[in-house]
Amino acid sequence: MSDRRFQSVAWSVPFPIGSKHKSKLDLIARPICLYCSCHLSTSHERERSMLSATDRTQIKKAARKAVHDVEQLHRIIDESLIAHIAISDASGPIVIPMLAWRADNQVYIHGARNSRLIKALRSGQNTCLTFTLFDGWVLARSAFHHSAHYRSAVVFGQFNVIEENAEKDRLLNHFIEQIAPGRTEQVRLSNEKELNATELLVIGLEEASVKISAFGVNDDSSDLDRPVWAGILPYRTVVGPLVGVEEQQGSIAQPDYSHAYGTRWHQASR
Repeated sequence: MSDRRFQSVAWSVPFPIGSKHKSKLDLIARPICLYCSCHLSTSHERERSMLSATDRTQIKKAARKAVHDVEQLHRIIDESLIAHIAISDASGPIVIPMLAWRADNQVYIHGARNSRLIKALRSGQNTCLTFTLFDGWVLARSAFHHSAHYRSAVVFGQFNVIEENAEKDRLLNHFIEQIAPGRTEQVRLSNEKELNATELLVIGLEEASVKISAFGVNDDSSDLDRPVWAGILPYRTVVGPLVGVEEQQGSIAQPDYSHAYGTRWHQASR
């Protein structure tokens, strides 16, 4: 038995307080991720995985942080908006951050046709994408056990090219609608010249893994009585308020996109 003590900040107990259980599994609390409210996997639940396991997606280090729910993969991608994409060319390996968005179980990126990344990916090169959300610092009673809360996803595969301009237009507008619902009904949409200059690539999410660290402070039992504060220093990404351009024409009403961001929306102080 390890002498470590996990001081989790949120737990879901799967049975009523005071009830009696014979099985040890009944006595295991199920940790909840504070940032997406999912139940983190326990060993007896992993057989119900929704993400397909492959040699590349198997999480071996800190396997208790693995989450197998496709919905959590989608949430991380949707909130991240940035994919770090790996390629290798004549100059060597490189990882480039790119705007990315999801529709169903696919991720899309766009860029200039002559960019190094786009040319490598459209050739069918195998690649790896990562999405990361930093949720806070874990402040322990020892220097060694300081850590971080995060949500991350890794995707493996190959990109395919979206050739038809009509489909490119639809998918690019889908991205705008995710950012600012209703905006494509107000702005000038892309013309043929702009669509021809834009490469749109898609990759499926069939081979992916998710890792969530949200277990709280992990102190040695010998440090528990040490007179030092321990806990979580949360990080939160907020959205808004809107900042208009100075050359705004006339009295144009400011749009309201707050409903698209829920509790992440930051309203200016009045």
